[in-house]
Amino acid sequence: MRLRSAVLALACAAGAVVAAPTAQATTTHNRADAASGWLARQFVNGDHLETDFGGTSYPDAGLTIDAVFAFASSGTADNYGAAALTWLAQPTVLSGYIGDGTEAYAGATAKTALAVQVRGGNPTSFGGVNLITRLNSLLTPSGRFSDQSIYGDYSNAFTQSLAVIALDRTPAGAPVSAVNFTAGTQCPDGGFPIVFGAPTCTSDTDATAVVVQALLATGRTTAAQQGLTWLKSKQQANGGLAYGDGSGTPNTNTTGLAGQAFRAGGRPLAALKARQYVLSLQANCTAPVSDRGAIAYDSTGINPNTVTRATAQAILGLRGAPFATLTSAGSTNGAPTLAC
Repeated sequence: MRLRSAVLALACAAGAVVAAPTAQATTTHNRADAASGWLARQFVNGDHLETDFGGTSYPDAGLTIDAVFAFASSGTADNYGAAALTWLAQPTVLSGYIGDGTEAYAGATAKTALAVQVRGGNPTSFGGVNLITRLNSLLTPSGRFSDQSIYGDYSNAFTQSLAVIALDRTPAGAPVSAVNFTAGTQCPDGGFPIVFGAPTCTSDTDATAVVVQALLATGRTTAAQQGLTWLKSKQQANGGLAYGDGSGTPNTNTTGLAGQAFRAGGRPLAALKARQYVLSLQANCTAPVSDRGAIAYDSTGINPNTVTRATAQAILGLRGAPFATLTSAGSTNGAPTLAC
């Protein structure tokens, strides 16, 4: 998944913190659990993740939600996921991320609503905001979900797909116009673009992986399977996938998301190959203790600037359910470490 603009990403200010979850010194041989445990130990004050920008660290609500999804996917670190939602519900944090109403960011609103649903909460009443009403208010007549912002409209395939998935998980379901718009963005080769309205439709691996999940959730199986076929054609010999048109160096962010989509769409061999690639880049018992369990972005190794986001998104390709059915129910507490 890709970052929003720097202006919007840094709009989230730090709020009051809650007590950090108690770390439980359990060990595990399960690689997904170890990755989740490493990710939990990166939390600041036990409730959120931060991103470095220009030498200064800022709270990153979007990355924190990625961790919530990762914890639910692995079924571990449940207390960290709970703390993250408590942190996100603070008015200053929430409004900085999704907008204050006058400013309203569709992608952030959809991602927050989905995180609340994954954790079994009520997205119609979160931090004093009805996220579902807010999200529906950003649906345009064309069926596209768009930002309402003086900074411009940064909505894209992730915005659209997460909105469709989040609304599909409500009793009313996803609006037909939104599903039609999503399916209608398909490129002639079967993949889906990250940006809408470009002169040439250019399929994107990350976009296709998340759009496919939205279409599968809403019954558009034919378009979804065409997307998966295109995505599978971009899987390299080592099981990895590269971002963009898929022709570059593979990375665990894209591969993790693709693995989740392969599993959702009934492509077990492709999902297994994606999983093996992700695991090949996980720091094991030969790595420094502080890195064990982390998943590098690519074959260049652990990079402090990319490893947290890479680990969060790579976990999705290890054994997690698709976004449409992802849940933290039954998860265990603690931040397990890799048994060595």
